[in-house]
Amino acid sequence: MQNIKDAAAEFLADKRIAVTGVSRTPRTHGSNNVYRRLRERGYQVFAVNPNTGQVEGDRSYPDLASIPGGVQAVVIGTRPEIAEDTMRECAELGIKHVWMHRGPGAGSVSNAATSYGRAHGITVIDGGCPLMFGPTADLGHKIMRLAYAGKVPKQV
Repeated sequence: MQNIKDAAAEFLADKRIAVTGVSRTPRTHGSNNVYRRLRERGYQVFAVNPNTGQVEGDRSYPDLASIPGGVQAVVIGTRPEIAEDTMRECAELGIKHVWMHRGPGAGSVSNAATSYGRAHGITVIDGGCPLMFGPTADLGHKIMRLAYAGKVPKQV
């Protein structure tokens, strides 16, 4: 196990990141916020949504395997019951860093997905948000990290 700060730094050191659950109707959807921020901060970011070919003005992919050149890391922003299938796809593709997004609600965290990923050598951050850490953080997310401390893992 490693502490969350080190795991977050490793995750954010990856520059090709897929975000699942990016919505066609963004409003305040968490996955869209993560997608936009990563893009704004210079990451090569790829939206994954099997229901559309475009989100946020960019091409969207139906699954991780469809992304040309693959990715180094994945933010899971879908419902928890979908997270385990995504984790299995990550293991099949050799992706070693996965972050299951969780804000104030249940988020995307699945205990089964966490267990599966860790059993297959994936560093799984099971809660919180990448925007709470390092080069992607903003004041609002730093405050949320403190306010939702019980939903952000200390060790992963």
